[in-house]
Amino acid sequence: MPDDPVHPLLSYRLTICGLRELDSYCADGVTHVLSILDPDWPDPESFAAYGPHAREIFHFDDVVETKEGMVGPGIADIERLLRFGDRLSQEDVAHLLVHCHAGVSRSTAAAAILMSQHNPGREAEAFAYIARIRPRSWPNSLMVRMADERLGREGALIEGLREHHRRVARDHPDLAELIRLHGRAHEIPEDLLD
Repeated sequence: MPDDPVHPLLSYRLTICGLRELDSYCADGVTHVLSILDPDWPDPESFAAYGPHAREIFHFDDVVETKEGMVGPGIADIERLLRFGDRLSQEDVAHLLVHCHAGVSRSTAAAAILMSQHNPGREAEAFAYIARIRPRSWPNSLMVRMADERLGREGALIEGLREHHRRVARDHPDLAELIRLHGRAHEIPEDLLD
């Protein structure tokens, strides 16, 4: 589903995508990019075709708990993401593109966090918008938990995420099954597990 022009929680357009989709946005007026790549992943060549843009690059794996040989998101990454969000609120941003490898987990978590950062009490609205522009999404719960704590939301981000997971598991059971098979069954609402 295409992105909407501007959501009330943001003052700019938001696009979420995966690596394979980057080429399709090179002429779309992207002014800012948030890249979340696996550690040691090379920089995508697609950005050479983009117009001038500011870019923030993160390198961590899509994990929600400690796994040997994997580099998960840490609190320093979340603090850096929030500083990026603060800069976005002060800069002239027309179109933010947030991407990870598949446009499913890390990028959608980052987008929800950025939407919620300066909008306390509207966390559920942020996740509802993520579901609208990226229906097959499963935001990274570790990133959301750390942001909830760092922003002092007392579980509001986590509750928004749970409702999002419930909606996506119901509407896209094939994605929920992939999530389960990749060791994240604890993120699927119990009443939707087989």
